[in-house]
Amino acid sequence: MTTPPRVRRNGPVSGPVVLDDLSKQIIEQLQIDGRMPYAAIGKAVGLSEAAVRQRVQRLQDAGVMQIVAVTDPLTLGFPRQAMIGVNCEGDLEAVADELAAIEEIDYVVLTAGSFDVIVEVVCEGDTHLLEILSKIRAIPSVRATESFVYLKLRKQTYSWGTR
Repeated sequence: MTTPPRVRRNGPVSGPVVLDDLSKQIIEQLQIDGRMPYAAIGKAVGLSEAAVRQRVQRLQDAGVMQIVAVTDPLTLGFPRQAMIGVNCEGDLEAVADELAAIEEIDYVVLTAGSFDVIVEVVCEGDTHLLEILSKIRAIPSVRATESFVYLKLRKQTYSWGTR
């Protein structure tokens, strides 16, 4: 899943944000139900509706969280997902930008280790995956790819920093 850069309204985040227990509890409530009313969250965590609204706004402004709809690719006709390791030469940032421009790629990360860049793709099937691999391999700086096809998702979480 694509994670946008953490950006405050007044510029990039300068360092880690420390969450107090109430903020963590608010985030946990929203992770259960992102449409939960502020009054219900307030009741669950012991704050007023207005206090919850202010905290949520501050958390969003700080880039700590977003409230978004998360879809399940399998139910939408995208049964093939894969992680692709990419080895390349030259400007890694430029390659990452080209990879990010490919519509089917939903995650791009520069890495240290066996691969220079790792991407995640969501596809309609193996033929579609092959087409995406062809697009990736057509980028001049890409030297090699290795695909890791997902067979079954066992765990996916978004609870970083709340536990």
